[in-house]
Amino acid sequence: MHTHSDPAGHAHGTSDPAPVDFWEERYGSSGQVWSGRVNATTASVVTDLEAAGVVPGTALDLGCGEGGDAIWLAQRGWRVTGLDISPTAIGRARDAAVTAGLGEDQVSFIATDLSAWMAGAAGRGTDSVDLVTASFFHSPVLLPRGEILAAAASLVAPGGHLLLVTHAAVPPWATGEDAAHHADLLSPAEEVEALALDPTEWELLLVETRTRQATAPNGEPAVLDDGVVLARRIA
Repeated sequence: MHTHSDPAGHAHGTSDPAPVDFWEERYGSSGQVWSGRVNATTASVVTDLEAAGVVPGTALDLGCGEGGDAIWLAQRGWRVTGLDISPTAIGRARDAAVTAGLGEDQVSFIATDLSAWMAGAAGRGTDSVDLVTASFFHSPVLLPRGEILAAAASLVAPGGHLLLVTHAAVPPWATGEDAAHHADLLSPAEEVEALALDPTEWELLLVETRTRQATAPNGEPAVLDDGVVLARRIA
């Protein structure tokens, strides 16, 4: 689902397409959309966690897109489930996992509306997980982002972690309508406020902005700001 827009999940007009239609058009109108590589900030945080003694366990990747982060996690020993609303993206993620030599016992992908999946998690008796990741989990069309993140946080086992990597600032090349889609971007501190994690149950480990080198659509080098929120469940 990854995109450069509206983390609050607001719809931008009554004529907006249904989310599944929007994302199917996004992925289906071209070839592979993303690089297939893990997000650098996500990789850095998880690598530091492992260096600090966290043993790979089960993981849930929200809005996994074409699977880059989920596949990277699986290659490091995590048992990952990737969720995305676009069947096209999920198909590409499954193909990429096969190409990487990973089995479904290492990484699996589900095409689903995350709101519905999370709402059904309790009824399914979904097992708790050791890590929830959401990298650039934003959408220019309706997305009840806060509800989904809260539900995902409730699935984290004691001792497990919740990791959000977000767009903390408008890309320097964004103008006009594209810039308007970024109007509701949250700072890391605002993300924490929106999550409203119970301090008796959660310990905040990282709440910060990290810069990242990127390439603008015109080929020029650019610097982007990634927001990072990492929390550990303590009870």
